[in-house]
Amino acid sequence: MRDDLDTPYAGRRPARRVVSLVPSLTEALASVAADRLVGATDWCTHPAGLEVARVRGTKNPDLAAIRALSPDVVVANKEENRELDVRRLREVGIQVWVTDIETVPQAIASMERLFDALGWDRPGWLTTARGCWCGPLPPITRRVVVPIWRDPWMVVGSRTFTGDLLRRLGWQNVYADHPERYPHVSLAEIDRDGADVALLPDEPYPFTAADGPEAFSRLPTELVSGRLITWYGPSLLDAARLGEEPSGPQSR
Repeated sequence: MRDDLDTPYAGRRPARRVVSLVPSLTEALASVAADRLVGATDWCTHPAGLEVARVRGTKNPDLAAIRALSPDVVVANKEENRELDVRRLREVGIQVWVTDIETVPQAIASMERLFDALGWDRPGWLTTARGCWCGPLPPITRRVVVPIWRDPWMVVGSRTFTGDLLRRLGWQNVYADHPERYPHVSLAEIDRDGADVALLPDEPYPFTAADGPEAFSRLPTELVSGRLITWYGPSLLDAARLGEEPSGPQSR
């Protein structure tokens, strides 16, 4: 077996002690065998009530705490986790499976391979998600921009899972052709660059009705769940319904 970065994997099968450094994958893994998850980051908020050791954040994991858990495998992601931490874990003999995800079909295929590598059954929701998300692209029904931070303002750019998910809902990201994945863009540019609406997620920046919409003078805004547009895992089933619903209430 090889992970998404083509690194050989020789972990125990079935894996019985797993540490996840990726919130999306924590939720996905817990849907099959929560009792085999022994560690997760502080950002791993789903499923609610998950009782595992916490190993700090995705960018600053407590490597000593991870070692102490004696995991069969640590699950990481190229974008969310640092290559340095992956390397240090491997240097002490810990198996690490790294995912690399930029599109929804890629996420689904990656999770299928991960479950196979761990020796776990693939969950039913994953098969359903493949049916929902891996067909032909629908026609574009609106143009959107997705700020992910403010002061300085940053938006979703090119080659991102979020951008691909939105396109598969029929929503075109106006920064999809930007050379950067998460470019810094001025508020004035965001407000005038041809979108029909600005989608303001509650993560990574916690946009709220009182923090975000007031900044825009022209563009309508909608508050959206960050989990539904940035996470892969069981949330993909709920995210698929976003395109079926009428636009949510505008914040201004």
